[in-house]
Amino acid sequence: MLADTPVAVAPLRRAVSTLVQFVCAALVAALVAAVGLFAFDRVQWPAFNSSNVTQAVTTVMQFAALAVLGLSIYLLRRRRWVTGARVLSWAALSGLVTATLGMPLAATRLYLHGISVDQEFRTQFLTRLTDSAALRDMNYADLPSFYPAGWFWIGGRVANLLGMDGWEAFKPYAIGSLAVAAVVALVLWSELVRSDLAVLAATATTLVVLAYGSPEPYGAVIAVLVAPALVLAWAGFLPATRGGRGRQGWGAVVGTGLFLGLAATFYTLYLGIAAFAVTVMAVVAAYLARRATGSWRAVLPVLVRLVVMASIAVLVALIVWAPFVFDVLGGNPPSESGTATHYLPDAGARLPFPMFHMSLMGLLSLLGTVWLVGRASSSHRAQALGLGVIAVYLWYLASMASTAVGNTLLAFRLEVILLVLLAAAGAFAFVDFSRWISLATSENPRVRRVLVAVGALGALAFAQNIPQVLAGEITVAYTDTDGSGERADQRPAGAASYYAEVDDVLLSQLGGERDDHVVLTADTSFLAYYPYFGFQALTSHYANPLADFSARAAAIEEWSELSSPGELLAAWEELPWRAPDAVVFRQGAEGYTLRLAEDVYPNDPNVRRYTVTFPKELFDDPRFTVTEVGPFVVVTATGEPA
Repeated sequence: MLADTPVAVAPLRRAVSTLVQFVCAALVAALVAAVGLFAFDRVQWPAFNSSNVTQAVTTVMQFAALAVLGLSIYLLRRRRWVTGARVLSWAALSGLVTATLGMPLAATRLYLHGISVDQEFRTQFLTRLTDSAALRDMNYADLPSFYPAGWFWIGGRVANLLGMDGWEAFKPYAIGSLAVAAVVALVLWSELVRSDLAVLAATATTLVVLAYGSPEPYGAVIAVLVAPALVLAWAGFLPATRGGRGRQGWGAVVGTGLFLGLAATFYTLYLGIAAFAVTVMAVVAAYLARRATGSWRAVLPVLVRLVVMASIAVLVALIVWAPFVFDVLGGNPPSESGTATHYLPDAGARLPFPMFHMSLMGLLSLLGTVWLVGRASSSHRAQALGLGVIAVYLWYLASMASTAVGNTLLAFRLEVILLVLLAAAGAFAFVDFSRWISLATSENPRVRRVLVAVGALGALAFAQNIPQVLAGEITVAYTDTDGSGERADQRPAGAASYYAEVDDVLLSQLGGERDDHVVLTADTSFLAYYPYFGFQALTSHYANPLADFSARAAAIEEWSELSSPGELLAAWEELPWRAPDAVVFRQGAEGYTLRLAEDVYPNDPNVRRYTVTFPKELFDDPRFTVTEVGPFVVVTATGEPA
């Protein structure tokens, strides 16, 4: 019988047992990922974009991992060697993550999408928190972090402990954290449904996250937890709809609050959709309670549970948000609203319907959709996942409607959440449909074997295609120049190969530590490799709203029009922010150049790049030191204005 009842509050012994399982599963996953990545690194592999070798080895490893997962499902279903089967499932699921991402990236030191575009600021944040445990902004000096620091802070501490640079730790930490999150989700599923079903659901959702969410690892670790967390949340509300009293369901309430708090420390957008989905559940639960009792007083227990969830989430969120909140409350309000939500690609301008795509993902989504509708009145899991799906579609509609007032809710980034929810539903649907087909054929063992074979082959087919889904991101990891100045595909490195020399120049001329200095540069990937503070961020979309991105951009343009070094130094002296200690320019035909960016939403692309040129004469003064390094010109300020 499927475990489809609300989760009651566990006795203390069960709560401790569950916590121990979380810890043990995480340790197993971390060990498997560490051993796997270390083993991959011992072999000289060819680049993924120029050879099929790593794809072949990845497929073999995926086959082995899925076979072990299948064995664990069999043992758990037969209730044989249960403890060993659980450990096997943890090891196999984390091994599946490690093989699927680690092997295609085995010949590069960079993670998916290399150091390009969004991955640049993510690497910069990890580098910042590797350099110091303080919750400082990834780019700007003297500002608290605005971007949720949870995942990056943990990674920074791991990198610091291992003596690794932030950029170098990004790949192993991203893969390892995904492996840990996958098995944590498995343990959570095991508390909600039968153990063998938990392995099936966790495997399905993990594969979907690997395929569509892994380029954003700090979001992927939340995405893989969303489905079981929503089932848990619904279990927290259900007792209140039936007049439940006492402690019934409060364990689920606390667990949901902790998940929302974790999401707040890792990824704000996923916090938003999770909190919205939980709120939708509360509204539905309140309606059911009111209908069951005929009294509005019955709504109060639902409201109390929602408030408790929110309170726990806020307390957890303050672990990383407190410095920013206190800075704002202390009289440093944001200078501008920010442009983080100024992005509307094609995927955000229409509703996604993956269940009608001709693919394995489409088939799984279609199965899940049919199951969600068909079991809506009889399955609490279907209700929870269905309300989550509804919340995602409502978010999409709200995002598209908000474009009328010049904003979006970045709904396109929630497609992976939709796919995860439908994949979980699809996994349960496959089990239910298989049972019905088996019953319809008088439980013919040959039919059972066929169904098992179809499911297993489908999982392997989907898994082995993940590297191809991620082919573009993997290729960039090989073609970008890493922090050692090398390209993993053995081709000539780009301008970033001169970064080490630029760093030497800055340290020799400025002295002190890297994070003592502010550097103005348009080659912001330099700041992703070395923990100098930047005077200006890559784009306004990821800039701290306390930093006044627009005013800084205007100031840079004004400096380029000044006529003497004295005027420039005087302008720096009058800045309301810390002035640059150095500027890293590019050589230009008419002077020294910086290629900056401005927001041009609602256009797509939403960023316009423009060049600001400084005349060389502006730095022809003994108070500046000018050093040419490859394509760069490094200017350091060595004196005060006369």
